[in-house]
Amino acid sequence: MRPDGRSNDELRPVTFHRDFTEMADGSVLVEFGRTRVLCTASIEPDVPRWLRDTGKGWVTAEYNMLPGSSAERIRRRTSGRDQEIQRLIGRSLRAVCDLTALGERSITVDCDVLQADGGTRTASICGGYLALHDALSRLMASGKLSTHPLIEACAAVSVGIVDGECRLDLPYMEDAGAEVDMNVVMNGAGSFIEVQGTAEGAVFARDELSILLDLATAGIAAIIELQQQTVATPPPPRSDRV
Repeated sequence: MRPDGRSNDELRPVTFHRDFTEMADGSVLVEFGRTRVLCTASIEPDVPRWLRDTGKGWVTAEYNMLPGSSAERIRRRTSGRDQEIQRLIGRSLRAVCDLTALGERSITVDCDVLQADGGTRTASICGGYLALHDALSRLMASGKLSTHPLIEACAAVSVGIVDGECRLDLPYMEDAGAEVDMNVVMNGAGSFIEVQGTAEGAVFARDELSILLDLATAGIAAIIELQQQTVATPPPPRSDRV
């Protein structure tokens, strides 16, 4: 049994609070246990210079851990770690978005960590997808899009080897001492978007890699089911925003 009482293949409690704020085109507070991330999606009627006159849009992300999100105060800055994580979030969301269907618009998904207890980047992807989904659904409802640009769901989860055991969804206590740390991103069809795996304290075998991927696949399937339940009801319109 793990320190928090979960089995090795069990997710922490996962919740999505839709429209957590009212000003952004899409807003979701995602919670994985004690990890809480506010994800907002903002639409702009323009694209980066290299995409102008191509008919394609752009989806990008920004990520920050806010002061007070951890036991030691985080300075307000964009670190190298933050840049690496926000690129991961942007790549993951673009992988499930038809940028041609989006048209020449840019959407920035901001992921602000309110409280960090492990898995902030994977929680950001899960909540960021929903914020992006709601922003695009509102564009469709306003008649500015003919088809929904999101072609698949997108979710992510962490897995790792702790004390010789393969475990799903690591909180900070486990992540900090893990022999192997891995983040897995998948789409709704069960295909991999990105796998980041590192031997932190010990090498790992091929069969252990298979176990970790199986744990991640099952965990992501459960998260995607929660996402689908969330978006089953369309978000209320915000005519002043889109």
